Amino acid sequence: MNHGHLRLAGHEEPWREWRDALSGTRMHHGWILGGRKGLGKASFALAAARELVAEPGIPQPPGEHPDVIVLSHLPASADDEAKKAEGKPYQVKRSIGIAQIREMQHRLVTRPTLGSRRAIVIDPADDLEKPAANALLKSLEEPPAGSFFLLVSHRPGRLLATIRSRCRMLRFPSLPNAEVDAVLRANAPNADAATRAAAIAAACGSPGAALDFVAQDLGPLHHLMQRIAQAGDPGFALRSELAQAIGQRPDRERVLASLELARAVLASEIRGVEAARLLRIVEAHGEINRLAGQAPTYNFDPALLVMEIGTLLASAAVDREPGHG
Repeated sequence: MNHGHLRLAGHEEPWREWRDALSGTRMHHGWILGGRKGLGKASFALAAARELVAEPGIPQPPGEHPDVIVLSHLPASADDEAKKAEGKPYQVKRSIGIAQIREMQHRLVTRPTLGSRRAIVIDPADDLEKPAANALLKSLEEPPAGSFFLLVSHRPGRLLATIRSRCRMLRFPSLPNAEVDAVLRANAPNADAATRAAAIAAACGSPGAALDFVAQDLGPLHHLMQRIAQAGDPGFALRSELAQAIGQRPDRERVLASLELARAVLASEIRGVEAARLLRIVEAHGEINRLAGQAPTYNFDPALLVMEIGTLLASAAVDREPGHG
């Protein structure tokens, strides 16, 4: 779910760092906007890009800007393209492909439309296909004059090291629970206190994740995941309930939200556990991280992925389950 319209807290320090650089003598050409998903990095990128390309005495258009190029997921099909044009909900492709990068590079050969600068926002850079990432690297190595790149990244560690080395990192902090609660109260006023509390606990400082929790009605999933992670699931009954709660044919947004929720549940289990269980939780958390990194671009069977999530949660339970090799 896109929360780009939200004005989220926690941007004061990134804005200070960005504007200090903007007022300096030599603005760096590549930036990574790094932090958890749901912190408003994309909305920051668009606003920062508009500041970057604006010049005194040149009127700036409202809406889309000719000198701000945004690369994100394209509609998944011609049918989805039509739905997008009509303003209806639509599915998107799993990744950002090399054709999008090539088209952007072709535009960079020409001069900016209004001023002397052009900004390229990639949201999220985590979902670049490998050939696309390698093609982008060429532009970062030899940036055309006046071209600046803002790469939104939920997991900067997964970007190519060569891309990271050519960019400055702008870090977005997770928010205190009270600020996440304020965002929920303002944007999901119908959520009751119990739902808000569960959403805040699961969101780990990300207001966007908390809003997704409410919108996706993840409360039942959260409860089941906690039970599996704490007590295991030797008879597979809880995993079956989990599959039913997620749904027979969940869309990708729901699958990704479920993975994020499983990560949060495991992270909350770490406090005060004995060494043997701590190791199991860390191993399970690492595997959930791996799945979460692959899920946006891999074509997983949702039913098998849900079972894998449940099995990893069960492996972190208090009493080790018998092996299920």
